Amino acid sequence: MDVLCQAKSGMGKTAVFTLAVLQQVEPSDGEVSCIILGHTRELAFQIAHEFERFSKYLPGIRTAVIYGGVPVRTHKELLSDNTPHIVVGTPGRVKDLINQGILKAGKVKFFVVDECDKVLEALDMRRDVQAIFKETPHDKQVMMFTATLSKEMRVVSKKFMQSPMEVFVNDEKKLTLHGLLQYYCKLTEAEKNRKLTKILDELEFNQVVIFVKSVSRAIELDRLLYECNFPSVSIHSGLKQEERIGRYKAFKDFQKRILVATDIFGRGIDIERVNIVVNYDMSSNADSYLHRVGRAGRFGTKGLAVSFISTDGDQEVLESVQSRFEVAIAELPKSVDHASYMTS
Repeated sequence: MDVLCQAKSGMGKTAVFTLAVLQQVEPSDGEVSCIILGHTRELAFQIAHEFERFSKYLPGIRTAVIYGGVPVRTHKELLSDNTPHIVVGTPGRVKDLINQGILKAGKVKFFVVDECDKVLEALDMRRDVQAIFKETPHDKQVMMFTATLSKEMRVVSKKFMQSPMEVFVNDEKKLTLHGLLQYYCKLTEAEKNRKLTKILDELEFNQVVIFVKSVSRAIELDRLLYECNFPSVSIHSGLKQEERIGRYKAFKDFQKRILVATDIFGRGIDIERVNIVVNYDMSSNADSYLHRVGRAGRFGTKGLAVSFISTDGDQEVLESVQSRFEVAIAELPKSVDHASYMTS
């Protein structure tokens, strides 16, 4: 049965499809049985890691991750030497490998799209998914997952499915993470750096993710934090692939405690120690806000989100978040009790 599933951030959607696939897959040498697509390289890397973790005691099942920024020759060797049963990847590279005859999709029995609304709302990425889908057999299970699913994207998603079982949140206020404290801070653009360093100085935290709106701002803010003796790391699309994954792993392994990121890190990425999210640049819309702040307070834990509001546009997004998800976001107080956002 095909499945279209919506559930709030941090509730274990990845585990659902990972375990569902591992429970059902019947590995056959030389055949790819499952293709899983995500919208970023980091997400694909994370999903593949979860498959490897959950299949620890299933030695007969092989998983591979493929995405752009890696030589095609490397993936050709990976897929031909010891064909994986489960392939996790980004749509562009998966489509290219299928078109070149390197990745054979004719025996696929499971087709999964994570963060499906994000993958399918971008027309170029949707075309890639359609091209991959057409190369797979008609008889397969299709599963799609996300935290935010508009009516339009629900219709688009269902076009890939046959009478799917739908699991969705019909009341958007239920998407709010209840262990997450949410505040805003009104200030000018020139005041942002001073306020950010004050927050990092005064608040206790395990790990922090700071979101900005562009690659150039991520690079500059990371440099500024380093100069202020805050050992940060940045992740953005301007990095070479090896460097991107290396920085992601360093943050996930707790080697770095402060991450400056663009929205490529705003969806699906699960770092269990993150308990503070700062929107240095406010999200562009309510969906993006929900995904960003969902990096903290995952799986029922506590967390804190602070959004800097410096323009009329920022204020409009803040008001949209509050009305749509029926959440009251208060102004950041002078002091915040660490017990209110730190899980003991």
